Amino acid sequence: MNRSGCLKDKTRGNEGNPCLPGGLIPVEQWTLPEASVRRSLKDAVRHALTQLKAASRAEEPFESMDELPELSAGQQRRLAPEPDYARQAEAIACNLQHARSEGAHRRKVTCLVAPPFSGLQQALGRLSQSGQSVLNDNGAVWTVITPPETLLFSEQEAKAWWDKQDVSRPWVIPELADFWLRCLPGLVLVRELFRRIASDAVGPGIVGCSSWCWRYWEHYLEGTHMSPWTPAPLDSERLGQWLTYLASGHDRAPVIARMADDGLYVLPVAEADGTGKNKRQKKRKHSSFLRDLAGESRGNPGVALAIWQRSLRARPEEDAKPDEDDEKSGRQSRSVDCWVVPLERLSLPTLPQSKTSVMGFVLHGLLLHNGLDVASLEVVTGVPAYELSLVLSRLERAEIVRCDQVDERWHLTPIGYPTVRRHLQSWGFPVDPF
Repeated sequence: MNRSGCLKDKTRGNEGNPCLPGGLIPVEQWTLPEASVRRSLKDAVRHALTQLKAASRAEEPFESMDELPELSAGQQRRLAPEPDYARQAEAIACNLQHARSEGAHRRKVTCLVAPPFSGLQQALGRLSQSGQSVLNDNGAVWTVITPPETLLFSEQEAKAWWDKQDVSRPWVIPELADFWLRCLPGLVLVRELFRRIASDAVGPGIVGCSSWCWRYWEHYLEGTHMSPWTPAPLDSERLGQWLTYLASGHDRAPVIARMADDGLYVLPVAEADGTGKNKRQKKRKHSSFLRDLAGESRGNPGVALAIWQRSLRARPEEDAKPDEDDEKSGRQSRSVDCWVVPLERLSLPTLPQSKTSVMGFVLHGLLLHNGLDVASLEVVTGVPAYELSLVLSRLERAEIVRCDQVDERWHLTPIGYPTVRRHLQSWGFPVDPF
């Protein structure tokens, strides 16, 4: 490990780091992963039918697919575990250091913007942990800035609060959405922060920000050009590499995952070329599942992982179709770690029907602020608490939102995020660009 805390990596810019596939890129370089035409058409039709309260008979024969035995908790932890955010923090620091050394990034304060569930907030929160501190390119430990208990400030109070924060040395804000509320007194703290950044009154720092929060503030402070960066989207190739890395790490054999309906391979991913074992692996017939998953999740790792976890199933080994290459060579087929339910046969959350716009305001407010408690949600939406409780209860039963039992804040779920984004866009709400 070098002076900055980065693992040595021969790959240019550490872009090959499996815990952050594609590395960091300027926001304007972000592109939506392609889904198959067949999948795109199905999504459009299904969304339209949902809004019209219609049901597709063509899906009825596939309902039994969800009856396949689910993985045990232990199997899921092994085959589809949560990311190691400490290693992701290290990869982010290394990518930023490389961008500066190459002259691609010259700003003192870096704004990192990502859609919800990308893991950015969790990773940035681990840039300074006891015993696992990641150093910045000046060799100093990052100071994590946490939000105050109240977010309603006067201008003088906001200035006094920032005066008390140690932002002269390297600092990081894991999530800017935690520092404001969408009401006049709730805007002051973030507005003062950007004033200080623009006037070069702070030391080197990183501001992590949800894409929905960022869309609001880039319009509110239109004259402030921060040139944000973002993690590269997970296309099918990067998604396959990432899921393989999560399950296999550095000391386990690659996971073998095959489609539950036709036996086509999902993992390990197909190799472009090679000899020996890699050449035989290239001949295996692979499914378009990863491409469709990348499109459904819009390249978002947290959303993709949530859908991936739900799609995995256990199934008796004798039901497996043998690998053609193994059959021809007389070799016994390798065991299958798990089976994958096709996306079109998987039960994913859908929004409850509503005749009012309250549900849209609630969901949009939660996305703008990275989750809120009921009192704060009442402030930013103007919806009475009793009505909020009814809406939140319906959304919770539909697996769209959940309540953190520790701080009593409501958040969207990663598995429910795709349908929420589609509905907010169809209802005319301003959506993020990711």
